Amino acid sequence: MIFDSPENHRCAFNAGLRKLLEDDSAGAFILALANATFDPGVWSELHTRLHERLGVWRQRYQGMLAEGGEPADAPDDIAVMLRLLVVGFERLTPTEFRQLGDWEVQFNLLRAFRPKRMAGESVISLRKPFDAQSFHFDKPFLQAEVFWRGELAGRAVQLLYNKFPFVEQHGLLVPEPGRHLPQFLGAEDHHWLFDLCAEIGERIPGFGVGYNAHGAYASVNHLHFQTFVRERVLPLRAPRWRHNGGNRDYPTVCHHFDSAGAAWAFIADLHRRQIAYNLLYVSGHCYCLPRCFQGSYPNPTWSGGFAWYELSGGFTTFGRADFLALDEVAIEAGLNSLRP
Repeated sequence: MIFDSPENHRCAFNAGLRKLLEDDSAGAFILALANATFDPGVWSELHTRLHERLGVWRQRYQGMLAEGGEPADAPDDIAVMLRLLVVGFERLTPTEFRQLGDWEVQFNLLRAFRPKRMAGESVISLRKPFDAQSFHFDKPFLQAEVFWRGELAGRAVQLLYNKFPFVEQHGLLVPEPGRHLPQFLGAEDHHWLFDLCAEIGERIPGFGVGYNAHGAYASVNHLHFQTFVRERVLPLRAPRWRHNGGNRDYPTVCHHFDSAGAAWAFIADLHRRQIAYNLLYVSGHCYCLPRCFQGSYPNPTWSGGFAWYELSGGFTTFGRADFLALDEVAIEAGLNSLRP
């Protein structure tokens, strides 16, 4: 099973990317390309094949558009593919990282191409009914992006690739996708995740889960969680911060729990008070970060939005100039502006 060991998880993850290159859809190609640019090892292995495949897509789109035709791919994938064809393969480079004081910063060009979906909206509520007409993870065309199905801690789940990753081995964990649950965390979900991270964390060090509440830069209103496996500890977890027993204040509000029950009591109170939040789960721990609703404060021009990764101390930039110019003062001011 893919969660039995780090080797099993990485092997399944990378094998799925290779298989996606055999799928004749724009979405599958974009996903494989974006995940390859995030992982230098995969990029090295698949570089030539990706180059060849983009050439095939260029010829296909040029021929179709020259005849007045319309690509049959999903609208989001068409928009991304056109951007890729304009930029060209030669200008695509693996994601670059740098450490900026306490913070992790990356230049992630492919992620700049992703559709905004809900991330571009102003939101004033933690809950919105599921809309079967909007994008969701039970769409038939997304089935090629599922790299594992099975049961985890008593719940049927699908694990999809994150199409535009910003953390290592980035997945989208969707419990019971056919139930069409909205992006609203229930007590059952929380306790399930807390126990799941403790169980898997014993076998796969560095495994964790991020959660964006509706209104806290969740991009899809379909219950899902973001999985990752990292060797480096996220900046939020550094011992220097007061919420970890240190003597320094984190630039935004953070509450650290090592009890699922205590964490849920706090989250339930946020629900009652209609306060948005992001969560980070790692083995035996839950970090809860109350924050302002998206759209209620000015977003920095260098950021696409602050979600669980940003509140955990990692920042994605989409332009090289921003990547090089960003400083600690700007980052900490951005975090501080989220205080509810």
